[in-house]
Amino acid sequence: MKVCGLLSGGKDSNYAFYMALREGAEVSCIASAAPAREDSWMFHRPLVEFVKLQAEAMGFGDRYHTIGVSGVKESEVSELREGLRKLKAMYGFDTITVGGIASRYQYERFRAIAEDLGVKVYDPQWGMDPEEYMKELVRKGVVFVISQITTEGLDMRMLGVPVQELSQVEEILRLSRRYGFHPAFEGGEAETFVVMAPHFKKGICLRASREKIAEYQYVLSVSSAQLCDDVAISVDSEVYHVFRRRDELASTAFRSSSS
Repeated sequence: MKVCGLLSGGKDSNYAFYMALREGAEVSCIASAAPAREDSWMFHRPLVEFVKLQAEAMGFGDRYHTIGVSGVKESEVSELREGLRKLKAMYGFDTITVGGIASRYQYERFRAIAEDLGVKVYDPQWGMDPEEYMKELVRKGVVFVISQITTEGLDMRMLGVPVQELSQVEEILRLSRRYGFHPAFEGGEAETFVVMAPHFKKGICLRASREKIAEYQYVLSVSSAQLCDDVAISVDSEVYHVFRRRDELASTAFRSSSS
C-alpha cells in the first residue's frame, strides 16, 4: 500500500503509521490537520506545530504537509477532505493511516473521507482493548509525553514525563479505573506527543513548563523542540531522559514512493 500518514503528533496516529511501515507500506506523504480552534471536535490541537519534527525524525520531512482547518464542527471535516484531495493528486496514495481506537465520531468521518477520495483507511488499533493497547505502545518502544490534561485523576506533575515503562502505564490504568476516564484517553481526557519511536532515526528533545489553566485542566507549554540523538525532556527544573528502544524493524530501511 502507498500511504499518506495522518499524524497529530500523538501516540495513536504515530502507532498506526509505524504499524503500516512494519507491513511494508510505501510512504507517499505525511499530513497533519492544524485546527484554528482549541476545541476542535475532530482533531488533536496541542503541539501540532511540532509534527514536522516527527516527520523529519523518520526521514520524511520533505513530504510533510500541514492542512489548515477551522476547527468548526463538520466544516473541519470537509476542509481536511479537500486538503487530502490535493495531496492525492500530488502523490497518488491509496491509503490513509489514522489512529482511532473507539471514537465512532472520528471513525465514521475518516471512512467517509476515504470513500470520497477512493482510498482505504488503515487503523490497526481500532477496537483493541485500551488497557492492552497502552501496554503495547511501551512494548513496541513508542515513547510519549502527556501534553495536556482535562480530567480529574491525572496529576499535573505527569505532564512532560516520558512514558516508557510498563509501571507508568499501570499507574495510568489504575487511575483510569478509579476516576473513570478512558485508559487510552480516547475521550480527550489527555493529549500526548511522541518523542521517540522505533521508526524514528532521531528523537525529539523538549524544553517546557507546566501550567494550570483551571481545575483539572493543565497544559505542557513547550518553549523549544529540536531533533536530538539522546532524548531529554526538560520540564521546569527537572530533566527526564528517554532510553532508546527498537524492535525488529529498526534495521530495515523504510520505502518511499519517491525511491
